[in-house]
Amino acid sequence: MKYLARTLDGKPLLGDDEGYVPLSAAAPELESVSDALPRAAAGTLPDLDDVPAERTDPEHIQFAPPLAKFGKLWGIGLNYEEHAGDLDEQRPEEPASFMKPASALTGPGGPIKLPPVEQTDGVTAEAELAVIMGRQCRNVAERDADDVIAGYLPVIDMTAEDILQRNPRFLTRAKSFDSFIVVGPAIAVPEDEDSLALEELTVQTIVNGEVAAENEIRNMLFPPREIVSFHSNVMTLEPGDLFSTGTPGAEPLEPGDYVEASVESIGSVEAPVVR
Repeated sequence: MKYLARTLDGKPLLGDDEGYVPLSAAAPELESVSDALPRAAAGTLPDLDDVPAERTDPEHIQFAPPLAKFGKLWGIGLNYEEHAGDLDEQRPEEPASFMKPASALTGPGGPIKLPPVEQTDGVTAEAELAVIMGRQCRNVAERDADDVIAGYLPVIDMTAEDILQRNPRFLTRAKSFDSFIVVGPAIAVPEDEDSLALEELTVQTIVNGEVAAENEIRNMLFPPREIVSFHSNVMTLEPGDLFSTGTPGAEPLEPGDYVEASVESIGSVEAPVVR
């Protein structure tokens, strides 16, 4: 697995399981992580063993969001049948997608800022696997989705459930408060399309050190590649677009809580909860 990331002061990085080097040392022609997304989708990122730079342990790096600017932020609701049942919702026959504004996004470490109780007093956290697009595309077949996906990262998604329960048409507002999506520190880029068995991975929502919900990606109603293909038939997808693919379960939050989204083999992201 390779990784694309940025330091807190915006320097792009390329990494592997042994550490990170400056992206410029590995590929001088790439000035940003965004520039590297097409090569990630193509599977042509440099091999770090060939880079004349010493790796830095990620524990010694302060990470910003991996992209200075993301594209479209998509979310997929009710994508695990068990979670839909918990919410007394029927299984959707097509992806139940929605969009979030760029202002809702914050980087690893958060914090997650709960809105005033007068607006909502029922915010939940949901761990999810996110897909990052690497190439502009339209009408992509599911079998070809790996050719346009740059990689994956963990995210924490939030919902003001009390607002949503008042009326399902309030979904956009319930999902759009500042800090209501926390992205992981690095985009995980598989070495090749066969090196990552997505369906075997587990997604966990962890609050205060306790696993609140977990499920395997194989139990998604609409797996990541199908989500990409479906939405590419609706609109042009572009490098940096993000699909947050749904949660195995949501957990209510209170100020002082600590939330983690863990996606096996991909990574994790953590954030404290404040008001």
